[in-house]
Amino acid sequence: MYQIVPLFPGIPGGPELLIVLLVLVLLFGANKIPKLARSTGQAMGEFQRGRNEIEEELKQMESTNDDEEDDETAASASTETASTSTATETTSTSTSSDSNSNSN
Repeated sequence: MYQIVPLFPGIPGGPELLIVLLVLVLLFGANKIPKLARSTGQAMGEFQRGRNEIEEELKQMESTNDDEEDDETAASASTETASTSTATETTSTSTSSDSNSNSN
């Protein structure tokens, strides 16, 4: 009447895990399984450490690039401000020289 539908199809359950463990014991022997598990754990740890190091380097590179972009933005803003003040000085100078020439 009711059909049982697994929540996670493809993930081995209890009986499947027992079969996998039995096959591992037959292939590697009972003495080598702890060594195999230990070396697998060490490899996973090294992989995670390497991944964390790469992520940290990427974060540092991003922050360095952000700082450089902020510096470039600030430098261009300073250049624009300097250009504006130079243009204002030029306009003031030409206005005062025009006033002097009109007086003569």
